[in-house]
Amino acid sequence: MAEQYLTVTALTRYLKRKFDVDPYLERVYLTGEISNFRLRANAHQYFSLKDEGAKISAIMFKSAFQKLKFQPKEGMKVLLVGRVSLYENGGSYQIYVEHMEPDGVGALYQALAELREKLGKEGLFEGPKKILPRYPKRIAVITSPSGAVIRDIITTVKRRYPIAQLVLFPTLVQGDKAAADIVKNIDKVEELGNFDTMIIGRGGGSIEDLWPFNEESVARVIYHAKTPIISSVGHETDVTIADMVADVRAATPTAAAELAVPVLNEELLKIKDRQSRLEQSFLNLLQQKNERFKRLKDSYVFNQPNRLYEGQSIKLDRVTQRLIQSTENIFHQKQRLAQQIIAQFQQQSPVGKLREAQQQWLFIDKSMKDNMNRYMKDKEKQFTSVVQQLDLLSPLKIMGRGYSYTTKEEQIVKSVEELQPDELIQVHYADGFVKATVNEITKVKQSAIDG
Repeated sequence: MAEQYLTVTALTRYLKRKFDVDPYLERVYLTGEISNFRLRANAHQYFSLKDEGAKISAIMFKSAFQKLKFQPKEGMKVLLVGRVSLYENGGSYQIYVEHMEPDGVGALYQALAELREKLGKEGLFEGPKKILPRYPKRIAVITSPSGAVIRDIITTVKRRYPIAQLVLFPTLVQGDKAAADIVKNIDKVEELGNFDTMIIGRGGGSIEDLWPFNEESVARVIYHAKTPIISSVGHETDVTIADMVADVRAATPTAAAELAVPVLNEELLKIKDRQSRLEQSFLNLLQQKNERFKRLKDSYVFNQPNRLYEGQSIKLDRVTQRLIQSTENIFHQKQRLAQQIIAQFQQQSPVGKLREAQQQWLFIDKSMKDNMNRYMKDKEKQFTSVVQQLDLLSPLKIMGRGYSYTTKEEQIVKSVEELQPDELIQVHYADGFVKATVNEITKVKQSAIDG
């Protein structure tokens, strides 16, 4: 009977096999509303698709999700394509999404609106625009080498400003690889760094055809470019993100070329006009200078040059007289001061002061010698007294009165307890010592010593 029962794993695998081999579930087209969506960065996306009556779990692998041109959001109605299968661990069926786009609005339009909003918030559209050079020498053109765009630009530039050099950077302007090619060529122009202006363009087309110029990578490389960029993409009614980020937008390639270069003939006429005005201004200025020269030539300064310095000569004489008078006054003052100082020196002769100083020095010398003698005598008396005191305390004096001390092996014996019979000892006196042998030891009681 137990053989009739299936395990949960066996049943789940059987159902999964049914799902996988069913041709109707291999490619399913669904429409519904996104639910339980939470964006997981650089990972697989898990969410639900629901309508009024049911809900199905959905998973979209990272490789498929990265191809989306819009950002899914909670509650968004979408169209999706995928396969239905069974998830064995959970025992639930789900759809593996291969492609998804907004329902009711084209995916490209939705992606374009979202990218515009994102870049607008970052300030790429409102950033400072670079000024186009008035007289460019080298112009880089990033477009297809076989389209009408490059022909229109070449024709217009040759007609208006033939001295400018046009350099074509052949570029893909349509397809999946076009955006990367556009970015590569813009970077190449920037790396060369010897172009005055850059024109990016292509002819008209559908939004799919113009989509490379709506890519975020193209917008950012245009925004960060140091070379001024003119964007001419599509027809006048077509406005791409590249047009909005570029420094100048042109409605057509011809208009882009007209914005990039001036009309040479007009500039030459302007130069000739300014040359004529400059020549006339120079002649007027020269005439003014000649008239001023004639006035100066006829002035008294050149006809009677001595009048130029008459006033200065009189002023010099007056200054000279004041200088002589001041010098004499100073001399007389210094002379009187010198006489006063000489009189003071005579009243205070240094000979008397020197004699007085010598007497004072002799007195001080004698006083110092007397004080030194008294000091030495006092010190001799003190020394003699100290010597006498030390002599009274000298052990030799005490031993001279009949005292002695005993040593054993050069150590002083302080008690009879340190001695043994027949030991060799030395008895020291004031005038020498004797060697002796201990014959008998008699110890005196402490009371007898104290008494």
